[in-house]
Amino acid sequence: MIDLCGIPVCYQGYTLFLPHRVYIETWLTLFVQHFLFLENDMSFPSFFDQIPTITLRDPLAKFLGAVDDGFIQYSYPEVVKLTGHSCPTVAGAYLMTLKGLKQIYGDEVPERGAIQVEFRDSQQNGVTGVIANVVSFITGATTDNGFKGLGGNYDRRDLLFFEQPIDGVMRFQRLDNGAQATVNYNAGVVPASPEMMPALQQAMAPSASSQQKAQFAGVWQDRVRRIFESIDNPSLVMVA
Repeated sequence: MIDLCGIPVCYQGYTLFLPHRVYIETWLTLFVQHFLFLENDMSFPSFFDQIPTITLRDPLAKFLGAVDDGFIQYSYPEVVKLTGHSCPTVAGAYLMTLKGLKQIYGDEVPERGAIQVEFRDSQQNGVTGVIANVVSFITGATTDNGFKGLGGNYDRRDLLFFEQPIDGVMRFQRLDNGAQATVNYNAGVVPASPEMMPALQQAMAPSASSQQKAQFAGVWQDRVRRIFESIDNPSLVMVA
């Protein structure tokens, strides 16, 4: 064993002075657990774990060796990381994608990069841009800024369109057989709590306490939770 005593060790701004007679094996274990993994530790609301995941098959990921079998699973927490927040709009975008892909693929695993997505509104209108970011993340569809392909394959461009004449929020279409699904979302089916606006006003006040901010966050996420619990309500996400 190596006896390390009083040796300063720096890591990302931390200066650690090793205690007297700490064996290197023990120190390395504690160091990795406490510092290297600390930055990846995050806590989401517990109901996130109950939200169904979305699995797609990505031929590009398989070809380039990113995933051995090409299957990639997307979860709501990953979408929250993408958007930076969890709200009825982000929840709706996730659910519309889940339901829309199920409609056009049935029991098949959807193919990422082989799905065209059209939106009724412009990208700048309301929350369309936020929804489109979620859909693009999951399906791989982009406008003109996506992956350009390899040898004429795996091109992700020209699969995402806005201001299209469709009767819904958006429409999914398979490129291989043309199957389509037009999707609508009505968050009003799950109304906000009467406590929402008072809690929001208190939380946004310059003098807001940590308790008031936490109370608002709890009320806000409670509605998101209830939206996901209503996943089978045909009036929440409508697919045609």
